[in-house]
Amino acid sequence: MEPDLEAIAEQVFVALADPTRRAILAALATDGPSTVTDLAARLPITRQAIAKHLALMTDAGLVTPEPGERRRVRYRLQSAPVQLAQQFLAALAHDWDNRLKALRQYLTTP
Repeated sequence: MEPDLEAIAEQVFVALADPTRRAILAALATDGPSTVTDLAARLPITRQAIAKHLALMTDAGLVTPEPGERRRVRYRLQSAPVQLAQQFLAALAHDWDNRLKALRQYLTTP
């Protein structure tokens, strides 16, 4: 069964709409897997807020929690949902390109 690109793209766009979540994703991309405590030390927000943002991003598939030592959970960035969202946007762009090309031909044909 193929993934529902539109549903995945929607979750990704909702997650990326928030600047705090983008900052968390950027920190994970730069520094690799991190705990909530690690992220709170690097970002100007509380651990509780980071945990809530990570829960939403986990639901969107953007991060994966991995059990670590002493019951500490590390969050790892996942690129697959972003790639699927890109495919969704590419399909939209392709549709628009075809429509704009047809309109251009219609408008320029005598």
